[in-house]
Amino acid sequence: MADSEYTVGERRLVLLAACVSGFITPLLSTMMNLSLVSIDGEFSVGSHQLAYVNTAFLLASVVFMVPFSKAADVFGKKRMYLTGLAIILVACVLAVFSPSFWWLIACRVMMGAGAAAISSTSISLITDVFPGSARGGAIGVQTMCVYIGLAAGPPLGGALNDLIGWHALFLLVIPLAVASIICMSFFRHEISPDRGQRMDLAGTVLYGIGIVLSMLGVVNMPNGWAFASLAVGIVFIALFVAWQLRIPNYLLNVRLFRSRVFSGSCVAAFLNYAASYSISYFMALYLQSIGAMTATEAGMLMLVQAGVQAFMTPMFGRLSDRVQDKRILPTAGMVITGCGVSLFMLYGTELDLPLVLATMLIVGFGLGMFSAPNTSVIMGAVRREETSEASGVVAVMRQTGMMVSMGIAMLFISLVMGGSDNLVPENYGLFVDVMHMSFVVCLGMCVVGTLASLLRGKGTTADV
Repeated sequence: MADSEYTVGERRLVLLAACVSGFITPLLSTMMNLSLVSIDGEFSVGSHQLAYVNTAFLLASVVFMVPFSKAADVFGKKRMYLTGLAIILVACVLAVFSPSFWWLIACRVMMGAGAAAISSTSISLITDVFPGSARGGAIGVQTMCVYIGLAAGPPLGGALNDLIGWHALFLLVIPLAVASIICMSFFRHEISPDRGQRMDLAGTVLYGIGIVLSMLGVVNMPNGWAFASLAVGIVFIALFVAWQLRIPNYLLNVRLFRSRVFSGSCVAAFLNYAASYSISYFMALYLQSIGAMTATEAGMLMLVQAGVQAFMTPMFGRLSDRVQDKRILPTAGMVITGCGVSLFMLYGTELDLPLVLATMLIVGFGLGMFSAPNTSVIMGAVRREETSEASGVVAVMRQTGMMVSMGIAMLFISLVMGGSDNLVPENYGLFVDVMHMSFVVCLGMCVVGTLASLLRGKGTTADV
C-alpha cells in the first residue's frame, strides 16, 4: 500500500502511538539510574552488578530485535507492535513485586524483549505511512519523544524513588503502554510485506547465540572467560552473516550494508550511542555520591541534557528534509557530541556545577542534531519493502551501541576499582579515574563516528 493511500488521521494515529512508545523505551532505560543507590542498599550489590540493571534490558532488546523485525514483516507490523507492549505490561507488573535482585534482572530481560518489538516496528510504520517529503519531520517528532523519555526518566525516577521507593517506578509505564495500544488499535491497516514466508529459525539461533556470547564478553571484561565468550560470539555472528547470504528467506538482509550511505550511517549511529549512553549512568552515580545530591535533585539537573535533545531534535529532523547533502547535520552533531564528551576529562572529586551543566548542554545539542537526520538517511536509503529490516537495524545499532558503552564502563570499573566497587568516599578518586578512562575511549569513538558520517556519501531521502 502506497503512503499516499493513508489518510492524515491514520498517519496521526501511527505517529501518536509511535511517540508514546518512543517515550516508553528510554523511560524504561533511564528511570532506574537514580535508583541504583537504593537498589544497592536493598540488595547489597556493587556498582559492577548494578550495571546489569541496564545491560540486561539492552542485551534482551538486541537479541530479540532482528527476529522481531522479520516476524513483523511476516505476521504484521501492527500485531508485533501490540505484542511488544503486552510483554512490557506483564514485565512491569511483575517488577513491582521484585523480591530479589535477580528477579528484577529477569523482569528487565522481559522489558527488553518487549522494547525490541516496538522499537523494530515504530520507525518502520512511520516510514510506511509518511511520504519522503514529510518523513524526516515525522521521525524527528518521534525521536523528540524518545528524548523526552530520556529527560523524564531521571527526575520522575528520582522523585518516586525518594517518595515511594524504586518498586513503584514501573507503575509509570502501565498507563502509557495502554494508551499506545489504544492508538495503534484504531489504525485499521496491517502491513506485512513478507506475509506467507517462513521464519529463518537457524538464522535466529545463530544470531541469538552470537549476540548473547559477544555482548556478555563485552560487559564482563577483563575476566578470562569474557574474552573467550566474545571470540566465540564473533564466530557465531560471522556464521549468521554467511548463512543469511545463502538463503532466500533470510532473517536479516545483510546485503543492505553494500550501500555506502546505509552502512556508513549505521556505523555512525552505533558509535554515537556507544560514545554517549554511559553518560547517564556515570552522571547519576557521580551527582549522588560526589555531588551529595538526592535522587530528586540529581534527576532535575540531568533533565538539562535530555531537555535540550527533546527541543532540538524535531527542528533538525525537519531541517534534514530540506538539506541536500545529508551528511552535514549528523556529522556536525557527532563533532559537537565529542566536544561535550571531552569535558569529562576535567571532572574531579569535588562537584563543579557549571562544568556539569556545560557538559549536558553541549552533549544534548550534539545528540539532537545527529539522531533524527541520521535515522532519516538510513530509512531513505532502502526500498519500501525493506523498511522493517532497516528499522530493525537502526534499533540494533542503537542498542548494541548502548551495550558497548556500558561494557566500557564496567570494564574500567573492574580494572580500576576491582572488588572495591562500592561508592564510598575513599573510592571517589578511583571512580573519577574510571570516568576519565571511559570517556577517553568514548571520545575516540566520536572521532571515528565523525569520519564514518563524513565519508558515507551525500545520501538521499526519497519515496521508494
